[in-house]
Amino acid sequence: GVAKLLQTVDANTAKYLVRIPISKMRLGFSDKTVLDALSVMTSGDKSAKAELEAAYNVRPDVGRLAVVVRKEGIEAVSKLQEPELGVPILMAKAQRASSAEEILLKIGDCIVEPKIDGFRLQVHKRGEAVKLYTRGLEDVTFMYPDIVTAVNNQIKAKDVIIEGEAIAYDLKTGKNLPFQETVQRKRKHGINELAKSVPLKLIAFELLYLDGESFLNKPFDRRRKELEDIITNGDRIVLSEKTSIKLGEEEKLEQVFQKALADNFEGIMAKRLDAKYVAGARNFNWIKYKKSYSSGLSDTIDAVVLGYDLGKGKRTQFGIGGFLVGVYDEDSKLYRTVSKVGTGLSDDQWRELREKSEKLRVSVKPKEYEVYDMVDVDVWLDPKIVVELEADELTKSTMHSAGLALRFPRLKRFRDDKQALQATTLTEAQQMFKNQIK
Repeated sequence: GVAKLLQTVDANTAKYLVRIPISKMRLGFSDKTVLDALSVMTSGDKSAKAELEAAYNVRPDVGRLAVVVRKEGIEAVSKLQEPELGVPILMAKAQRASSAEEILLKIGDCIVEPKIDGFRLQVHKRGEAVKLYTRGLEDVTFMYPDIVTAVNNQIKAKDVIIEGEAIAYDLKTGKNLPFQETVQRKRKHGINELAKSVPLKLIAFELLYLDGESFLNKPFDRRRKELEDIITNGDRIVLSEKTSIKLGEEEKLEQVFQKALADNFEGIMAKRLDAKYVAGARNFNWIKYKKSYSSGLSDTIDAVVLGYDLGKGKRTQFGIGGFLVGVYDEDSKLYRTVSKVGTGLSDDQWRELREKSEKLRVSVKPKEYEVYDMVDVDVWLDPKIVVELEADELTKSTMHSAGLALRFPRLKRFRDDKQALQATTLTEAQQMFKNQIK
């Protein structure tokens, strides 16, 4: 079939056609580029991009979007801006802050919740049929049968979409366990045994859809109240703790933050009371406030692994001696480097990185990478691996194409739940540089 098709097309078309069945398009653009193209196709310019993106963020399927636009025109896009059960919605993201004062200056009266270090899940329930999705839109229903059972037992709504953070906990004490324990549950084998030895609970914090009605445009305090009403008592699905903070209560907010750290949370999330849920967007409706220990940064950075150097000495056994990471520049559509990481990994982490890299090797540097010669690597990779890095600070750099570099970067963990375009952007890194705690 493919051979016959190739006989009917020109050489340039054939070049891209053969990449489809092997899932190696390497076009140097993302879904957002397709949205630009759809806007130009219908409007002659990019003026319809915002409308298209709003639909894509709620139903992230460019194929379906293209069909609707082609058949019914741009005015039909608005009907795709409503949630659909079984179609994962791109999750809202938070901006960063480095002080209680900054938070209240930005959003005023708010509700504050602990920032939970687990797996973010979006739960779609239609009757007794439950689907679980990650922030990367991956269907992981089969991985977490205990969460599925809990949803049916504890959520008294027929059709609903909620969000929360799944975290491992101690059955005897009820206390949350660190991420290193939770991450054991991200497995494709031995699931039922792990569900018993490493049980999960879902800490729910968002309601997006309820019995035929979208809640995306309702204010946060209303969404929160309805969420409280549909969750019945139980151990496996619990509501996130909430504290109401008013403008001027910086001291109270700081106390809530310190308590969250003492309770082994990452920090806190402050949410504006009247805020809509803006799918796929990062804005000041939500603000996260974290502090890495002994760090000048107010947050970690999620960076993309671009390539690696071959190992020497002890590292020969891993085949990797250090790896190059970058952040995405949304303006130029390029990945720009911010660091080479060569220390701070355990032997197991080096092995895991090598294993993840094995299928991602490419023969030449991808054209969407801007890398200066002085930080070139021996092996280039497709941009698929996301790592969460701690560092002492961000500094200005002429060596790295982001213009910034991480000082003493350390691997915190692999972010298997994030795709490359969901990692930290250049704009965010620049803002973090400005916000550094002096």
